[in-house]
Amino acid sequence: MKQINLQENLRKKFLRNGVKMMAPETVFFSKDTKIGKNVTIDPYVVIGKKVKIQNNVKIFSFSHLEDVKIENNVNIGPYARLRPGVILKSGARVGNFVEVKKSIIGKKSKVNHLSYIGDSNLGSKVNIGAGTITCNYDGVKKNKTKIKNNVFIGSNTSLVAPVTINENSTIGAGSVITKKVNKKSLALSRSPQVEIKNYKRK
Repeated sequence: MKQINLQENLRKKFLRNGVKMMAPETVFFSKDTKIGKNVTIDPYVVIGKKVKIQNNVKIFSFSHLEDVKIENNVNIGPYARLRPGVILKSGARVGNFVEVKKSIIGKKSKVNHLSYIGDSNLGSKVNIGAGTITCNYDGVKKNKTKIKNNVFIGSNTSLVAPVTINENSTIGAGSVITKKVNKKSLALSRSPQVEIKNYKRK
């Protein structure tokens, strides 16, 4: 009963402070949640402990946040999971079915769909293609991925940490990257495509 009353009081407080919620009864806060101005939270969002949200932020449905700092003009979700140690810089975008853990997503950088970013530091204006993962755990310890400014990561890429992708470089879709990528470079790793003509199924 105490928890129900706490949630009702927190929802009322944030509504009074100008947070826009279409279905406040489906949104859950923590006692230490901090929210700035012009923030919109869609239905079915859970905000855990130690979450700080600045101004002009939109959180779409079915997202879960815990121990994260969100700067101005950020979009999150739907179906995003932000785990402890995440900082989303101004203008960043974390889209649907994206999980981020212990990482910084730089200004105006985008991780739009179906990706896992862990133990990583992304610079500004980085674009992470769909299906990209940082392979941060080698079975013994967690390793870091560093992605510098203006990097474009093609879809379905695996970044095997520890690894650094330097400024203004591009990673071709479907690559497994294990070594440092230099500035203004294209890196890709793919098996050659094989085609057997007039093939008949058995």
